[in-house]
Amino acid sequence: MGIVELFILAVGLSMDAFAVSVCKGLSVGRIRAGDMTCAGAWFGGFQALMPLLGYLLGVGFSGIVSRFSHWIAFVLLSIIGGNMIKESFGNDEEDYSGNSMKPATMLLLALATSIDALAVGVTFAFLDVKILPAILLIGAVTFTLSAFGIKIGSLFGAKYKSKAELIGGIILVLLGVKILLEGLGILH
Repeated sequence: MGIVELFILAVGLSMDAFAVSVCKGLSVGRIRAGDMTCAGAWFGGFQALMPLLGYLLGVGFSGIVSRFSHWIAFVLLSIIGGNMIKESFGNDEEDYSGNSMKPATMLLLALATSIDALAVGVTFAFLDVKILPAILLIGAVTFTLSAFGIKIGSLFGAKYKSKAELIGGIILVLLGVKILLEGLGILH
């Protein structure tokens, strides 16, 4: 997986955190640089940590299933992306309120938005991915988008949340298809 694919993957993974940051920006009120940094650190940190954990889990059994790695990556990315697409059409409003950036609140939000990154980390164990640059890129992209998401939320509101989830889901599904086609020898 090259740098372009990793960057696209990082953007796709960060869409949940971005959407939550936008919603959090609505509830925080007056935005300060510290709020932006706090959101970026929580979301970016977890988006970097979870693929690393997934990678470490995947390495333990990668030799057993390496013949099917492209299928595993396709299925996991399609499930994650499909779920994000489905959520983008949902009407259920999630509660990101609480005019605080308290650690307990941010921990739960960061964990909830990074579960999909754990599954992506498992796929990294089966693909030709250098894990340290990958997690650093994912963390940096998520940090940046989350920090800006807080500010954007305070300016524009929650009307773009579903669009961000939809785009992120589509990106993940398309990456899964690309990996599958490469694994089957259809794309080179």
